[in-house]
Amino acid sequence: MYRLPEAVREILEKLESAGYEAWCVGGAVRDLLLGREPGDWDAASSAPPEAVLDLFGADALPTGLRHGTVTVKTAGGRGVEVTTFRCDGTYSDRRRPDRVTFTSSLEEDLARRDFTVNAIALSRRGELADPFGGRADLAGRVLRAVGEPERRFGEDALRILRGLRFASRLGFALETGTAAALRRCAPLLGEIAPERVREELTGILCGEHVLEVLLAYPDVLGAVLPEILPCVGFDQHSVYHCYDVWEHTARAAAAVPPVPVLRWAMLLHDLGKPDAFFLDAEGRGHFHGHWRKSVEHSRAILDRLRFDNHSRQTILTLVERHDCELPLSEKSVRRNLARYGEEALRLLLEVKRADNLAQAEQYRDRQVLIRQWEELLAMVLAEGGCFSLRQLAVRGGDMTGLGLRGPAVGRALEELLDLVMDEKLPNDRAILLDYTKEKLL
Repeated sequence: MYRLPEAVREILEKLESAGYEAWCVGGAVRDLLLGREPGDWDAASSAPPEAVLDLFGADALPTGLRHGTVTVKTAGGRGVEVTTFRCDGTYSDRRRPDRVTFTSSLEEDLARRDFTVNAIALSRRGELADPFGGRADLAGRVLRAVGEPERRFGEDALRILRGLRFASRLGFALETGTAAALRRCAPLLGEIAPERVREELTGILCGEHVLEVLLAYPDVLGAVLPEILPCVGFDQHSVYHCYDVWEHTARAAAAVPPVPVLRWAMLLHDLGKPDAFFLDAEGRGHFHGHWRKSVEHSRAILDRLRFDNHSRQTILTLVERHDCELPLSEKSVRRNLARYGEEALRLLLEVKRADNLAQAEQYRDRQVLIRQWEELLAMVLAEGGCFSLRQLAVRGGDMTGLGLRGPAVGRALEELLDLVMDEKLPNDRAILLDYTKEKLL
């Protein structure tokens, strides 16, 4: 017996009391059966949308009447989407049905869903309706399309990436026929809005089982990220790398915490290697300056997928600097804090750690250096030093008060900050003003 949240159960009960059939459906039911904490709850009912609006009054919002959806507010402030049992028509935009037909059949409603594990319904009494074997597929950890896989993906091409997201999140394998159809239909992803593609890709990247998905489906991902395809199978001819460029990329992505900017940075960090590769006379591979090409490819991808400016710049910075040297000294820590700020610098250390973890095991000695760098960073931060113009004891107004104008103001402040970070001058206003009068005017 499975128990529903009280607010959800009350919605189903009210629909049933009015003479309608009502069930919970979708991802919340799947997660409940898996022993996971469900997120948003959705319901399906034989009640037409107008009846749902009448029944729940001020608590009902007409959020998708065209497709039979009404959102019912609960006492806790969350909304439950109640959608009328329906059959979908054609999907000319590869995303949403052109028209829907309401039905009185739960099974017909479940038949239009993407995967069998998402086509299970749960009543308020804890009863399950499972006409397509979703529970068996949950037990077998299998993702299987409902009905004909190619038809499901042809209706809504975003289901291709949703399947990979579920695989990455749940650790499920795609059933053979479903996987084959997914590959055949991958070109249809070109018809999907870039924002939707970006969100699904981010979900894939942040899944616990991202490594398996990246290694198994680069051809599918390549339909929306063609820049990754030259990396697949590209031998690095290097003692430092026991993996080809793509496997190194996949392992590096899986080695950072599931923070979107970190996972994206690791996916993109070595895209420039095939362009920069050359083989020396001894047969050793080199990729000098590959980060430049990686940044170029990354910028094209991030622009195409319409990333927000902050995420875009953070990812590009991490890609650009992933291979830079970080000398182990207090001076280096202070200067890098001034350059990146604490948050971005910590992200860069995560990138470097993951990049090294995805190399040959005998060359993972940089893990010690990264830990030492983090310890030194903590010490420098605890000392409360000056790492930015905001922390400097003098301001632009002080410089103009001394007679400096235009670009000379910024140059003076930067020089003073350098002197303070190098501990050649204390961060003391009077001393900094005296220095400026003596040396910079």
